[in-house]
Amino acid sequence: MFLLRLFKIIRIVFAFGLDEFILGHERVRGLERLVKLVLFWRRLDAPRAVRLRRAMEKLGPIFVKFGQVLSTRRDLLPADLADELARLQDRVPPFDSDLAAQIIQQSLGKMPEQLFRRFDTKPIASASVAQVHYAEMHDGRRVAVKVLRPGIRPIIEQDLALLGVMAWLVEKLFADGKRLKPREVVAEFDRYLHDELDLQREAANASQLRRNFLNSPMLLVPEVFWDYSSRDVMVLEWMDGTPISQIDKLRADGIDLKKLSRFGVEIFFTQVFRDGFFHADMHPGNIFVAADNRYIALDFGIVGSLADEDRRYLAINFLAFFQRDYKRVATAHIESGWVPKETRVADLEAAIRTVCEPIFDRPISEISLGQILLRLFETSRRFNVEIQPQLVLLQKTLLNIEGLGRQLDPELDLWQTAMPFLERWMNEQVGWRALLRQIKREAPYWAETLPALPRAIATLADPVRQDRLLEASERLAQVQRQRNEWLAVIAGLLTALLIVLAFVLR
Repeated sequence: MFLLRLFKIIRIVFAFGLDEFILGHERVRGLERLVKLVLFWRRLDAPRAVRLRRAMEKLGPIFVKFGQVLSTRRDLLPADLADELARLQDRVPPFDSDLAAQIIQQSLGKMPEQLFRRFDTKPIASASVAQVHYAEMHDGRRVAVKVLRPGIRPIIEQDLALLGVMAWLVEKLFADGKRLKPREVVAEFDRYLHDELDLQREAANASQLRRNFLNSPMLLVPEVFWDYSSRDVMVLEWMDGTPISQIDKLRADGIDLKKLSRFGVEIFFTQVFRDGFFHADMHPGNIFVAADNRYIALDFGIVGSLADEDRRYLAINFLAFFQRDYKRVATAHIESGWVPKETRVADLEAAIRTVCEPIFDRPISEISLGQILLRLFETSRRFNVEIQPQLVLLQKTLLNIEGLGRQLDPELDLWQTAMPFLERWMNEQVGWRALLRQIKREAPYWAETLPALPRAIATLADPVRQDRLLEASERLAQVQRQRNEWLAVIAGLLTALLIVLAFVLR
């Protein structure tokens, strides 16, 4: 099955002319004429970005999802490709309602008609991983029943393995490969997809987000019905609202769009900096608006989380950026390790100023965060900035916020809306209050480890133990050398296979 899928992918690659992305590389450029000779019958009548999007759609839902994630990596893709991939839609035909009923019975022990007073067999939404049915509990409460698509796990595992091979080739073939960390990006995508395959985990994400925003005047999150949820089935409170994309209806219903746009910015910064836990799939299809002017969040399969250190450096960068303190932005990048230590602060400061200065004092209608990110990534190549995989979802979410802001209030001042929140958050992170919180958090650990500290120091000073550690380090280095030799052999074999396939496939 794996080889059949590989051959199908290669056939689609050549059918849509995607070989130009590979054959343009200097190491295999000599094959370009040969491929054109073998595939003389092929006619390519669309730009490369359109062909790439169509190929992703042809390859199936997993590649569509990966294309959506890839569209946010403007450090990895040219602008035309990123813009086109952003148009990918995760929509697939629903699966049979009898299969949905079987999955519910296998997961929850009863058929839908026993569990619910009403269960609509026709789904109200269908995507690559699951579909959603409307239902009513026996006590009259309305719910949404999400059912995992049957047979999806082996397909995903197969495609993820192939994406891993492709990422490895990109890392080996291209000069920017190691800096862009394509294998880490695929690993992150792997983790998000596996999270989506476990509806119990998605339910936990929804429960956490609901707890974070309980009684919030800005955001509604549906309640999880844990007794009716499993790995393959999830039951959530039904939420009535208007899709965020229906601007005319929102206006007709008396929704305050300016207030809503400000809420969007504050919700984003609250999730990122206060909680370190954020909804990372905030496209218009997953956001509704309630009659009381609050957002309704749906679909919690993809969430992001940030460590305390990441949040601190992000806040420093945002605040310095809003204050136009480009030197502090530059030094924060160096301190965090995102930029090599030997980088000259003045050079990095000048480059950041060139990108950012033109955008201030403008409404969001005249600003493209996507364009800013593109310019910043161009700068990152020059200064060998290491792309942080844990921030990819954050970037994707920020771009979604930009899109919502443009729809709801083109005059929204993103900077003025975000600045007070960030200043409050930073004030809580420094000073004596932050010190007391840190001492309180670490006190149990200190109580446990301090008494054992003298013994640990004595153990480390033991000459016999030091010799053993040195021997173990040498053995590890030898294993690493052998691994690198095998990787070189595998790379040669894969390259040879692709050359042979270029001859025989059409």
